[in-house]
Amino acid sequence: MSGEKIINWISSDLSLPETGVRNAVVMLSDGDTVPFISRYRKEKTGNFTEINVRDIADKLQYYIELETRKEAVLKSIEDQKKLAAELKKQIEECKEKIKLEDIYLPYKPKRQTKATIAKANGLEPLAMEIMEQKLSMKEDRVKVINKYLNPEKGVDTIDKAASGAIDIIAEQLSDNADIREMLRNFIASTGSIRSKATKAAENLKTKYDMYYDYNEPLKTIPGHRLLAIRRGSKEQVLSWKIIIDDEKAVDMILAKVAKNNRSLFYPELFTSVKTAYDRHLYPSLQVEIFLAKMDVADKDAINVFATNAKNLLLASPAGHKVIMGIDPGFRTGCKVVVVDANGNFKEYRAIFPHKPASKAKEAKEAKEAKEAEDILVDLIEEYYVELIAVGNGAASKETITFVKAVLKRHNLTPKLVTVSEAGASVYSASPLASREFPDLDVTVRGAISIARRLQDPLAELVKIDPKSIGVGQYQHDVNQMQLKKQLDDTVESAVNYVGANLNSASTELLSYISGIGRIVAKNIVQHRAKNGSFKDKKGLMNVPLVGEKTFTQCSGFLRITGGTNPLDNSAVHPENYPIVEKMAAELSVDVAGLVGNEELIKKIDTKKYVASDAGLLTLNDIMQELKKPGADPRKDFSTARFSGEINALEDLKENMVLNGTVTNVTNFGAFVDIGVHQDGLVHISKLSSKFISNPHEVICVGETLKVKVLKVDVELKRISLEVAGA
Repeated sequence: MSGEKIINWISSDLSLPETGVRNAVVMLSDGDTVPFISRYRKEKTGNFTEINVRDIADKLQYYIELETRKEAVLKSIEDQKKLAAELKKQIEECKEKIKLEDIYLPYKPKRQTKATIAKANGLEPLAMEIMEQKLSMKEDRVKVINKYLNPEKGVDTIDKAASGAIDIIAEQLSDNADIREMLRNFIASTGSIRSKATKAAENLKTKYDMYYDYNEPLKTIPGHRLLAIRRGSKEQVLSWKIIIDDEKAVDMILAKVAKNNRSLFYPELFTSVKTAYDRHLYPSLQVEIFLAKMDVADKDAINVFATNAKNLLLASPAGHKVIMGIDPGFRTGCKVVVVDANGNFKEYRAIFPHKPASKAKEAKEAKEAKEAEDILVDLIEEYYVELIAVGNGAASKETITFVKAVLKRHNLTPKLVTVSEAGASVYSASPLASREFPDLDVTVRGAISIARRLQDPLAELVKIDPKSIGVGQYQHDVNQMQLKKQLDDTVESAVNYVGANLNSASTELLSYISGIGRIVAKNIVQHRAKNGSFKDKKGLMNVPLVGEKTFTQCSGFLRITGGTNPLDNSAVHPENYPIVEKMAAELSVDVAGLVGNEELIKKIDTKKYVASDAGLLTLNDIMQELKKPGADPRKDFSTARFSGEINALEDLKENMVLNGTVTNVTNFGAFVDIGVHQDGLVHISKLSSKFISNPHEVICVGETLKVKVLKVDVELKRISLEVAGA
């Protein structure tokens, strides 16, 4: 199969121009990254988005795997001396893995089956005679079958001979690609998934109650319900089955193989069809179709997770501010740290501001609360703290209430922000955290992470396995390899969208920059530590393992603030610096005089600078960068202010309107933190006054909004919300 054929297939599958697909495939094959191709090779692709290029990469991988499998299939059939020209052509032109396996099934080496035993007993000619349907009912059935009796091999009765022939025909029918495809389509289009409680669980109350006697069409069942059924099945709470019209399915197969119902062996043919369906086709296709539906559900869930993760990674950074981070707690107290404007750890203190369980400890409580207050005030005043980040775990609300009171009493101005703790404990106990803070306790590292997340969510969250950042839907149930790949792609996309400061970015952040990877990232950080800050991007060429290819891939996504070349603090690629230098020279200024000068930039006629390797798409990007070099593309920083009177579920009343922050978005709605330790759910139907099929159309993780309380179930700890005004 030629590469050109694959390009045609990809172009057709994705409805993208063939030229752009061809160029993208060539660049991907040459090792160019998706962010680089979509950002700096727009002329070659025809302005494909990053999603387009990733889709091309995925399709390319699929077809490469398909071609590899075809080679193995062709060799296997050729070795059997059964590779007819028509069969070879059919295999070579096949573009679906599942259809390829259907074609191969009759030739696939099998273990011993009833059919292979019957063939060994000499009954294949009888099976062929039954399938040919040439004998009429006027013939003597007993006389015909007697010819195939073989007592030496145990075929000593007419019934045994007929049974063996039926086994052969049933296996042939179940291996027939056309029949399998017909039945597969029938099951997928008309079948329904039925789940029931297992005997062990039928009298138990579980989170799977609604699935104890449940039935929904396969065509319309949402992925999250399929995932729930699969999880319930794994936990042995549920059993499942695909229900279809079995009689109609058998009739469909029969209509495909029976010429009429008046042949001598029609009863045997019917039994063969029924046997093929009951023993082979339905059991295997039921599992195959369920797994295919689960694959779609997995992809949907992974897409939800990836979208949420990207929104969280791209959450608004507080920026270069001095931040106090507080990891709240009751019994073990609150861990309080301060980080400077660059995220460097300055000081740690433990405070115990919350009431103990025993009243006998009231005197100690008052003393510890006073000490906690004094510590907070001292740290805020000593370091000029601008923001206070409080983790959203246990004791969060109580800690916020305490800190608010302290700020009010002392007329202090730091703004208080609730920050998600998801994954902080994973980071705290990681080898990376140990290297960063070898002398600090894991809980202190957690408080530092909370503070840094507020300062720059992306820079801090890249240190954590994306699966641990708490924004998924059934993330532990889905295909883990697919999940890892898509989350890695998501982090790569987010990091390259924002870019990274070459002189301050961590190894973890740099490793996601286009073309760099972990080893080169380590080399950059070590080079920086040994030789000092990079003065210009060309200095990257002095880093071990950074050659022309790596430099081309990564340099556009890196920034240098205050370097020798002002363009190094922009997303203009170094290969295009000569274009900007020419623009500046023709305006009689240096590059520094042009960058950020909108009046001069307006005078530039981009058409004058069009070249074979830099068309209008690239030039327009350059113009945007010249206007605002180094601008952070993320939204401006803002937070939700929770009500001081609402601290627990019991405080909530129907129709209350509250501020909230979206913590997770799923296919069925969004979870919102309203400051009571339990997220509320806004069902998809309550997110907007208009119909929406996907919550991400109107809402994203990290967004702040007003919600109205619809219902509160204190016992089950459930809060139903709607977007205020929806």
